[in-house]
Amino acid sequence: MAERKARVERNTLETQITVEINLDGTGKSSFDTGVPFLDHMMEQISRHGLVDLNIVSKGDLHIDDHHTVEDIGITLGQAFKQAVGDKKGIRRYGHAYVPLDEALSRVVIDLSGRPGLIMEVPYTRSMVGGFDVDLFEEFFRGFINHAMVTMHIDNIRGKNTHHQIETVFKAFGRALRMAIEMDERMAGVTPSTKGLL
Repeated sequence: MAERKARVERNTLETQITVEINLDGTGKSSFDTGVPFLDHMMEQISRHGLVDLNIVSKGDLHIDDHHTVEDIGITLGQAFKQAVGDKKGIRRYGHAYVPLDEALSRVVIDLSGRPGLIMEVPYTRSMVGGFDVDLFEEFFRGFINHAMVTMHIDNIRGKNTHHQIETVFKAFGRALRMAIEMDERMAGVTPSTKGLL
């Protein structure tokens, strides 16, 4: 099996970002984004998805976190799409439910080749520390538009916003892990009746 790795650099007037990803990793990660709460959530993707992930970002944080968070989602999506390759032999679909104390979230993903995001997370507050939680939808939209995947994200219950968000990211990592796993029964076959994803 070919290595499923990628390194992508994305440079704009607002952000300069490098993402390195290994889909067949062990969950090792390092982050230098200037947005600590985002780093904490990226670590959940890596650990629970068993994906090695390194992200370095320099952005216009003196304005706010928006461009950095969105552009990291975009660059991660580009790296993921490159690393996953032709998708032959993968499971394609993944899903996970993850609890954290009172919070419970579900993520369902399809490596469909078509971008689509449904995100229903009724945050109980708008900020965690200094982080605007609305930016996570921008992150996921950037990811799905460039990874070319369909994803449904639902926070089923939760009172603590930190817990709501963390269950979403852990479930995302777990669902991603399932979707990219190689399926021995599908070896060499594209998991679609169209023959292309």
